[in-house]
Amino acid sequence: MLDAKGQEIIVEIRDAIIVTFNHLRLSCSASSKAIIKELERIDHLFNLYANRSSGMIDPEGIEALCSDLEVDHTDVRILMLAWKMKAEKQGYFTLDEWRRGLKALRADTISKLKKALPELEKEVRRPPNFVDFYSYAFRYCLTEEKQKSIDIESICQLLDLVLGSQFHPQVDMLIDYLKTQKDYKVINMDQWMGFLRFCNEISFPDLSNYDPDLAWPLILDNFVEWMIAKQS
Repeated sequence: MLDAKGQEIIVEIRDAIIVTFNHLRLSCSASSKAIIKELERIDHLFNLYANRSSGMIDPEGIEALCSDLEVDHTDVRILMLAWKMKAEKQGYFTLDEWRRGLKALRADTISKLKKALPELEKEVRRPPNFVDFYSYAFRYCLTEEKQKSIDIESICQLLDLVLGSQFHPQVDMLIDYLKTQKDYKVINMDQWMGFLRFCNEISFPDLSNYDPDLAWPLILDNFVEWMIAKQS
């Protein structure tokens, strides 16, 4: 049997456990309430822009959102926001997509969302993320069922939007080529990803390290030939 001292120690340990448990329970309860409140504010924000009949934020709602964020609807950060939400349909945000994006950005008000955009851009610009974003930008523009390619005019606009600020000379020249060539009316994903690889890897404008024997899409071989002819 325990003596009086031992029993006293056991009581102290028991009381300490009870206090700790109650503290954790209160802490978890407060945390849960905060999460619920945040989600309610995110949902309220969604409802401000959503079309009541469709239950989604449609192009008109996105225009209103952009106005409140004080950014143009063609601003690349709106595409980055769609990427963060993993939005599937161009020009539309579902409630689940909205929740996913705003929870990740910890933005439950327009003010917080506005402040989150510069950090979101930094996140997207990190190399591994940017490859994913660049690929997403192409898929996001596939608006028809079973569509696998995008017309040249739209590709030129998309190139300027997602790559223009980083690779301005390359993008300008590539757009010039795409608009003048007659061989391609549409661009597929493999060609699209090849454009990014070209900008990242090839010395420009001298093209000194371009090797046509490597696995480049044919359109880039043609582009390089066009550039060399233009420079000579």
